[in-house]
Amino acid sequence: MINVYGYIRVSSRDQNEERQRIALRELAVPENHIFMDKQSGKDFERPFYQHMVGLMKKNDLLYIKSIDRLGRNYTEILEQWRILTREKEVDIVVLDMPLLDTRKGKDLMGTFLSDIVLQILSFVAENERTNIRQRQAEGIAAAKAKGVRFGRPALPYPDNFGETYRAWRMKKITLRQAADACKMPVGTFYEKARKFENSV
Repeated sequence: MINVYGYIRVSSRDQNEERQRIALRELAVPENHIFMDKQSGKDFERPFYQHMVGLMKKNDLLYIKSIDRLGRNYTEILEQWRILTREKEVDIVVLDMPLLDTRKGKDLMGTFLSDIVLQILSFVAENERTNIRQRQAEGIAAAKAKGVRFGRPALPYPDNFGETYRAWRMKKITLRQAADACKMPVGTFYEKARKFENSV
């Protein structure tokens, strides 16, 4: 008996998976055979994907909405495609790209065309991921150039910091005692002490 599966991936908890889920329901994929991971597509270390692959047997069918839902790493997409179609002998259908339907054209020419389309789409998916990272880096650099600060704002020095710092510097108290007096971890006190030195 052929089992039908559907795979959904969204890159974060904020991203809506409903579009992918609706597409799979329209194909009557059983609800208990729809697997979803909420994490990046940079690799295939995804618990639900791995569980699904472990369940699959020869001639089973896997639906995915688009190739970038499978992943975004060009090399790893090709490797997973090879594992699924050649080793496990599973059929894959990419809904947004009808040419990527391994049920069609199982002859040499059909396989050749499918492989070419897959390689192009996989490259496009990874290239987009690279472009997103580059745009993020450029955006951060531009914001920093305008004086935008990232991260949590530094906590102000406690009222007793100057006095405690001097006592520590004069070796009247230990680093641990100084940190405790200022109600902060040792590392935080030490880091603030270095900044304090440079500011006075």
